[in-house]
Amino acid sequence: MSYAGHVLSLPRLTSAPFSLLPPQTTAGTLFSTTTANHSPRFTPLKIHNLSLRRPSACSNNHSGGGADGNDGGGGDNGGGGDWWSNFFNFNNKKSPLLLLPFSRNEDSSIIDSILSCKPLLLFFVSASSSITCCLILASFVQAKTKNEENCREIVYEIKGGRRIELELDNSKDEFILPKTMWSRLLFNPNSFSSGSGYVSNLWMQCKELTMNLLLPEGFPESVTSDYLEYSIWRGVQGVAAQISGVLATQALLYAVGLGKGAIPTAAAVNWVLKDGIGYLSKILLSNYGRHFDVNPKSWRLFADLLENAAYGLEILTPAFPHLFVPIGAVAGAGRSAASLIQAATRSCFYAGFAAQRNFAEVIAKGEAQGMVSKGVGIMLGIALANCTRSSTSLALASFGVITWIHMFCNLKSYQSIQLRTLNPYRASLVFSEYLLSGLVPSVKEVNDEEPVFPAALLNRKAAHESSQTQTEVLSVNAKQAAARIVQRLQLGSKLSDVATSREDVLALFELYKNEGYILTEQEGRFCIVLKESSSPQDMLKSLFHVNYLYWLEKNAGIKSSSVANDCRPGGRLQISLEYVEREFNHVKNDGEVAGWVIDSLIARPLPNRIRLGYAAVSSVAEG
Repeated sequence: MSYAGHVLSLPRLTSAPFSLLPPQTTAGTLFSTTTANHSPRFTPLKIHNLSLRRPSACSNNHSGGGADGNDGGGGDNGGGGDWWSNFFNFNNKKSPLLLLPFSRNEDSSIIDSILSCKPLLLFFVSASSSITCCLILASFVQAKTKNEENCREIVYEIKGGRRIELELDNSKDEFILPKTMWSRLLFNPNSFSSGSGYVSNLWMQCKELTMNLLLPEGFPESVTSDYLEYSIWRGVQGVAAQISGVLATQALLYAVGLGKGAIPTAAAVNWVLKDGIGYLSKILLSNYGRHFDVNPKSWRLFADLLENAAYGLEILTPAFPHLFVPIGAVAGAGRSAASLIQAATRSCFYAGFAAQRNFAEVIAKGEAQGMVSKGVGIMLGIALANCTRSSTSLALASFGVITWIHMFCNLKSYQSIQLRTLNPYRASLVFSEYLLSGLVPSVKEVNDEEPVFPAALLNRKAAHESSQTQTEVLSVNAKQAAARIVQRLQLGSKLSDVATSREDVLALFELYKNEGYILTEQEGRFCIVLKESSSPQDMLKSLFHVNYLYWLEKNAGIKSSSVANDCRPGGRLQISLEYVEREFNHVKNDGEVAGWVIDSLIARPLPNRIRLGYAAVSSVAEG
């Protein structure tokens, strides 16, 4: 028998027909035999053109007869035949090995011999089956583990706004805090060799430490939404302010003569005089503290302008060393006044940021942020001062750039603040829009509309609103009404200025006997007379009354006549007071839903009050 030009023969064996290893080959032969009368039990596959086909089958290979079988007992139909031959019989049409995509040449006799090695093929089948079972079992275990994790109870420890998942300690049957990087470092020194995981943990711990030091506990839930933006801009402006301070200090030192070998005592005296005169401004300005509550944004920006002007004067002192004390005193006064205003208005901002009434913590974290800004600013300022040295022109040029950055960051930080308290302008915007549309505008809309310098720009800003993009709720009419009302408002008027006759006085007392204020219009101004017992809530109610009077004037055409006529039934003041008593609680509830602190009015009334005694009440009853 020949196969691909080679003589093939099989020996008559008394053991298994094939050894565990492929038989050795010689030149021209693959196997040797002594008898050609016996056909081999296994016929190798003959492969042509990438296809598998069987040679002519010999029926006597499977025809029983145990005498000729190697193991005795015949073939397929014989009793006790060779199970190896039965499993790997390629003449069987159901052989699974025929499905394998073997690709080989006709002369590849080594692959033929490997294919004829039945134990090797059995190993491949067993290995593939085992791998498949392992994969199925692994997927089952993974799915079961995930299901158990989803079903297990998770316990968190909540501290402020932070939520930490606790780990279950089965040995003690209790929940414990997970180990942090610091505890692992203390109790496991080998953790330094953990590579990228260590770096990742170190970064997370540093980030957490920074947030704990610079941000209030429970951030961001413990503060309002505008806190982060304000803090970022304030940090940048703090760096710029400190750089300007370093440049100014260097200029003062050159001006006092320390760089030229001046007498230290004389320099110290001049320095003390400069600071001593500057401290007087802080004492005098403290009398105007109430103004800072009403318009904190405008006063804070004014303080920043004043501070930069003081820095500019100090940088100019080397050019006029003989005027060191006067220039230094003026600059010191400006800086002292600026620091007072900044401290006063800072409290207003921080009080608004404290969403959970955590005033002290917000202030403490704000101071920590300021110290970081100052530290960075000092380092940058020293580096810049080494470049400018005693050159006044170069110092002024650097100061101009730093001042521009400083003021820009200040403006952006104040625009990001959303004050929730009501001053006369914000309250007028809210009330005017409510009277026009029945809606209370949001905190952000009103704060975006409020100008930084309201006194000078209110009229001009309202005049150009028709050409600007409309907001969601605020209308042009509401903005114009608020601007006009603030200009015409006089809170804390004298009674003698609004009522000149006894009839007018008695009519006003009778109409407002249950209110904490008296409102009337005098020479185009809305005059509010406050009673001695009036509260901030009464002032807020009186301002709502003023807004309704303005609405009657503009939309209903009801003008003011005499005070006595306006107080009679059907009169202007009597109609408006009935409406205010009916609607004021409604606008308060809507304002609280919108996020406003609507329990009081932040205003600066004149120090005039009236007290209604028994004689006044009796005279009213007689009239």
